[in-house]
Amino acid sequence: MADLVPYHDRDGFIWFDGKMVPWREAQVHILTHALHYASAVFEGERSYGGEIFKLREHTLRLIESGRMLDFEIPFSPDEIDQACRETLTANGLTDGYIRPIAWRGSEQMGVSAQHSKIHLAVAAWNWGSYFDMAERLRGIRVGLATYRRPDPATIPSKAKATGLYMICTIEKHRAERAGYADAMMLDYRGHVAECTGANMFFIKDGEIHTPTPDCFLNGITRQTVIDLAKRRGIKVVERTILPEELGTFSEVFITGTAAEITPVREIGPNSYTPGKMCETLLNDYMAEVQPKSRAAAE
Repeated sequence: MADLVPYHDRDGFIWFDGKMVPWREAQVHILTHALHYASAVFEGERSYGGEIFKLREHTLRLIESGRMLDFEIPFSPDEIDQACRETLTANGLTDGYIRPIAWRGSEQMGVSAQHSKIHLAVAAWNWGSYFDMAERLRGIRVGLATYRRPDPATIPSKAKATGLYMICTIEKHRAERAGYADAMMLDYRGHVAECTGANMFFIKDGEIHTPTPDCFLNGITRQTVIDLAKRRGIKVVERTILPEELGTFSEVFITGTAAEITPVREIGPNSYTPGKMCETLLNDYMAEVQPKSRAAAE
């Protein structure tokens, strides 16, 4: 990966605690609580044609995620929305990826951190397809993860918190080493849950089946796709999906802000052929996120 551009050494600007600062100067101390204890929450957002898709929904989830980690972000929803828009503009982007993140600072070290300052930063950059485009169009290969999504009695699973992604990184690395693009994770009960950073949808007999998000994020893209399907009169069933059912589905796709809609051609030993349902919903989603298309629909 000789052409890799490190994220700490780029041109541009990052919104940091209310000020726009040069990209390379947006730094935190090594003893920041979030680095040691994962006390941070974040969002992933995309802008299409200069407009951030479902910005307010992302902002409200960010604020609520902070509350689940027992801290209040010291900016209002309007201020956070504006920070995201200003960061996009400052970096000269119309189509881009936006990453707000809030975290506990370096005032206290140790598990207890009630007096740590809460910081907020927003970065934005060009980020194309989450998966290789050629691979994405014909469907990605998904391996089977070892780690499982945890019991919500053990961790705030509804928060988009940094610590919840540790096992996702481990499993994505494991999958990529084995030649897969991603990994499918079960939940603590052994039910089908999600991929390492995306929700999952399964198609059988013209209906869409998707796992009930009771111990993992009910993604904003997931909710959008369910709405798009229902607009077309497609039945969507949210239910428990067992691993032994994987061979009974005809099409599979995953969803997320980064992944958008990505068809799947393989999960472990099970093969699928991306077809009309995947194509239709992918086209509907890409139309939905365009500002002109949304304005016309409204």
